[in-house]
Amino acid sequence: MEGLAMLGQLIGQLQDLLQLHGSPPPPPPPSHFRLLHPHLHPGDYHRRWCLHNIDDTPADDYYSLVMAAGKSGSCKMLEPFEPPGPPPSKKSRKGRNQEKLHGSTAIPEAEVMEQDIWKEFPEDLLEAVIARLPIASFFRFRSVCRKWNSLLESQSFSQRCAEIPQGNTWFYAFTHDNVDSGTMYYDPSMRKWHHPAYRPTKMIALPVASAGGLVCFLDIGHRKFYVCNPLTRSFKELPTGSVKVWSQIAVGMTLSGNSTTGGYKVMWVGRDGEYEVYDSVKNSWSRPGSMPSNIKVPLSLNFLSQAASVDNTLCFMRSDPEGIVSYNMDTGVCKQFIIPAPLHLSDHSLAECKGRIMLVGLLTKNAATCACIWELQKMTLLWKEVDRMPNVWCLEFYGKHVRMTCSGNEGLLMLQMRSRQMNRLVTYNVMSREWLKVPGCVVPRGRKQQRVACCIAFNPCLTATA
Repeated sequence: MEGLAMLGQLIGQLQDLLQLHGSPPPPPPPSHFRLLHPHLHPGDYHRRWCLHNIDDTPADDYYSLVMAAGKSGSCKMLEPFEPPGPPPSKKSRKGRNQEKLHGSTAIPEAEVMEQDIWKEFPEDLLEAVIARLPIASFFRFRSVCRKWNSLLESQSFSQRCAEIPQGNTWFYAFTHDNVDSGTMYYDPSMRKWHHPAYRPTKMIALPVASAGGLVCFLDIGHRKFYVCNPLTRSFKELPTGSVKVWSQIAVGMTLSGNSTTGGYKVMWVGRDGEYEVYDSVKNSWSRPGSMPSNIKVPLSLNFLSQAASVDNTLCFMRSDPEGIVSYNMDTGVCKQFIIPAPLHLSDHSLAECKGRIMLVGLLTKNAATCACIWELQKMTLLWKEVDRMPNVWCLEFYGKHVRMTCSGNEGLLMLQMRSRQMNRLVTYNVMSREWLKVPGCVVPRGRKQQRVACCIAFNPCLTATA
């Protein structure tokens, strides 16, 4: 009888618990229940009570349910509530670093990777995962082990990367510092600098053109050209051409196909109209033709402006007369277009966005200076202004002698505004018309902000080979 009475009391408590699900614990049990359990303190009843997920179960089945729960352990007792202790004291940075080094934070056994399992991980699946990692992680994963670093030479990994669309445009920057830390990458999507960047030679070679993940460099003596993939460090020194290049030249670069596997071409043009074209498939320079008689020489090229590539046609900016000189890398046809420049224009450069030719330059009138963007109207051969820098930013240039250089690729431009008092970098997205300030560039473990001397846009690609 006493057992049935105790069971009845327990069933009653369970019914009350079901009705008060999620609410505070039920009131203390009757006195006879405490007599059956003299070891329980009156306060312990509120701190330890049974929870069980019971639906609408008949009362006659509660006994078997309770007995089954007791055997299976599904009825779990909650631990007594303990008041929070004092807040942990703040540790010094040195102490935190020592804890990390000594591995004071224990790793749960369930999170430890089983070597017997992961060593059988399919190789093709591993390559597919790594190929989809962000380009910025490339600098870390290649240093994990020799096997991962050798993936760059794997044909299957190259095919995996070729199936994935190319990432966002990056910028290869060269600072006024000529040591190894003087080169770096800028990722506009993350607004972050990565350094140091790869330099193809110990000589001072400046980036002058890019295509398909490759960057073309020219040494300051204008004697040698280099082509490399800054990410994978695939490097090639181009052979010497038939014409000695001693004066200023404009350089352009295009792909022979959709990727570097089909080859690439590099072209340089001088003041007097002389030019040469390098074909990577033939590994030689050639002069496919000469400038037509209707093109006025000297060309008076704008050497501050990088060449814009539109459908394998290189466009160079010239003056006297103002306009564009174009060269088709497939047919070898050279043309000239007379396009008057906007008034009060200076430090202008060409850019390209989805087949459209853009013009970037400074408008200076009296003491006011502003950066503007124009688009070439193909029907009228006139420049149409499409955007300009925010007025708040332009006010910072008021009364200052500002110079500007521009580099761009596929609709993303980087403008460098410099004067005696400042050296500012700004990016502009042609499609979204968004202006963003580039954060300061500081070398690792350094404090001095670097002043960018020149930069060039390129599309980071792990499979591009020189």
